[in-house]
Amino acid sequence: MRYIISIALASLLSLPARADVPRVVTDLPPVGSLVAQVMGDLGAPVVLLDNGADAHAFHLRPSQAADVAEAQAIIWIGPQMTPWLDRAMAGRSTKGMDLQLLAVPGTVLLNFADDHADHDHGRTDPHAWLDPANAAVWLAAISGVLSEFDPANAATYAANAATAQIDLQRLDSDLQALLAPAKDRPLVVFHNAYTYFASRYGLNVVGAISDGDAASPGAAHLRDLQSRIGEGPVCLFPEANHDPKLLATLAETPGVKIGAELDPEGSAQPIGPTLYEDMMRAMAQAIADCVLR
Repeated sequence: MRYIISIALASLLSLPARADVPRVVTDLPPVGSLVAQVMGDLGAPVVLLDNGADAHAFHLRPSQAADVAEAQAIIWIGPQMTPWLDRAMAGRSTKGMDLQLLAVPGTVLLNFADDHADHDHGRTDPHAWLDPANAAVWLAAISGVLSEFDPANAATYAANAATAQIDLQRLDSDLQALLAPAKDRPLVVFHNAYTYFASRYGLNVVGAISDGDAASPGAAHLRDLQSRIGEGPVCLFPEANHDPKLLATLAETPGVKIGAELDPEGSAQPIGPTLYEDMMRAMAQAIADCVLR
């Protein structure tokens, strides 16, 4: 996969130094949080996805379409996650930069399990922000893009990114300790969004209620999931923006414990620079609480 910083006008590469902070648009709250950390006091990105909205089937309001059209830098996961933004970018009036985070060199990409090869995203799981190591790589790339447009503030972007990377190391260490008791304990999640989180922290996700982001679980799938659960104990987690009633069948299985709602896209968190850490800590705490209960 290529690292894409598309620049429609070659002359943009040779812009003179200036202190114009770019207008930045991002797709998801976690991405907006990382960008906000790098921008610091210089500005704040526009986050398109509203709280409580579905990242995979989102429709831009006219004002948001205008934000995309006028953006000087669009920093997003990529079309694998938010295809609606890919379509919106086709009508951009402002020529600027496009940073697809899944394509940044050094990003660890993981595939869904073989039994989910027909997932809406294809084989690659696009929820790569759930590994803090990827977030650390992206902070440097975000700093680079902002500095290229706004070289007068390059030192500030670099310093902010370095500070944020140190914070990520601390976060990762804290989550490793918090989730240590949960390693290898069977977990059932609502949908397949946790490949990176599980891999990073040694979690045993034995299945998901929904095969895809918009798919309702069929009877055969639920029977298969019940067979994977076995005698338990297992923690079953609802998820933000998904109907918890779909968990009812499995919730009646002996040995199943219902955990707190997980929010892998930060859709219930206040938008801002602390969202990424708050989201990751909340998910880890929910899992640890259920396992230890």
